[in-house]
Parts: sequence; structure tokens; C-alpha cells
Amino acid sequence: ILPAPTKVLSTLYKEAPILWDHSLVTLSETVAGLFIAVILAMILAILMDAFGLFKSAIYPLLVVSQTIPVIVLAPLFIIYLGFGMAPKVLTVVLMCFFPIVISFSDGMAQLDVNQVNLARSFGAGWAQVYGLIKIPAAAPSLFSGLKVAATYSITGAVVGEWLSADSGLGYYMLRVKNGFMLDKVFACVLAIIILSLMMNGVVRILQYVLFPYLRQQNVEE
Repeated sequence: ILPAPTKVLSTLYKEAPILWDHSLVTLSETVAGLFIAVILAMILAILMDAFGLFKSAIYPLLVVSQTIPVIVLAPLFIIYLGFGMAPKVLTVVLMCFFPIVISFSDGMAQLDVNQVNLARSFGAGWAQVYGLIKIPAAAPSLFSGLKVAATYSITGAVVGEWLSADSGLGYYMLRVKNGFMLDKVFACVLAIIILSLMMNGVVRILQYVLFPYLRQQNVEE
């Protein structure tokens, strides 16, 4: 019933050009959704850190939003947004948004208040406190959430493609599954795993490029 691992690897090699074309579609949806998720998560996390009442009001809603399966919401996105790229991007945003905003918000909340008071004593304004102190200090937490989100991002795009698409890894997987070509199904799964690991790796590289001092801290630890 199940294909041998050698058969799966052989199929992965033979189907590589087709899988590459579908991977480009999935990657475009993933990158767009992840970028939007990061921007929205950072803005919301800063607002949650700046206004305690706002955090108390919005935090339970964020938790509740994660209890709703994305596979249930995706058909609604298609009804409202059509069959184009938008529903897949929105699915990625929903899957990636939560770990980023929670990690970043918690990172800023754990900052020593004396550092903020010192900056304000020198006349630093609201934007300077966040730009010079809070955001850099919370960078490790931000990238921790971003690594998790980047790993999930490919899955979010694939889920969206399962429901409505004419290209992408989700569309490919659904087509070969309906044809009972299990070797191609497992080859597609391997492609998804590889892309997910690549997304995680890109985030790690970006972390070391933007915040090189974090790499030094990891080496010392």
C-alpha cells in the first residue's frame, strides 16, 4: 500500500521540475503572507505593550482565534475574496500571526523597567524608547516566534491551495492523491518539509544579519 522510501526519493528526483514550478507558487503566497503577518504582529504587539487595557481586551481574542481550525475559515475566505492568491495569503497570515505577536509582546514585557526609565530621564520620547531599547531588547523573542511562524507558513499556503487552486504544492498533492499516486504524494510531502526548513533557515540568517550580537550571545551560551 505504501511506497518504499527508495521509490519516493526516485519520484522526487523525477518530479523535481514539476514540483519546483508548484513550489514557486506556494513560496510566493508564503512570503507575502509571512511579511504581512510580521508587520501586523509587530504593530499589535507594540500597542499591547504600550496600552495595558488594550492588551487585556485583545489578548483573549487572540487566544480564541487560535482555537478555530484554519481549514474551516479557508472556505469563507474563498467566498469573500475569490479564487485568486488573496485567500491563500490570508490563510498564511492567520497561521503565522499568533506566535509572532505573543513572542514579541512577551519579550518587550520582560525588559527591565530601569532601562526605560533611564532613557526617559535623558529625554527619550515614546518612539525612541521603542526604537532604541524595547525593540532591540525583544529581538530574540521576536525571532523565536518568527522561526515558528516561518515553519508553519508553508503549511498555511498548502491548506489554502487544497480548497481552491490551479497550481501550488497543495494543488499538486490533491491531484496526485485523487489519482492514488502515493509515491508522488510522499514526494510532495518531502518537498513541503524541505521548503519549511528553508524558511526557518532564512529567518535564522536574517536574525544574524540584522542583529549580529545575538549570534555572539548564542556562541557564548
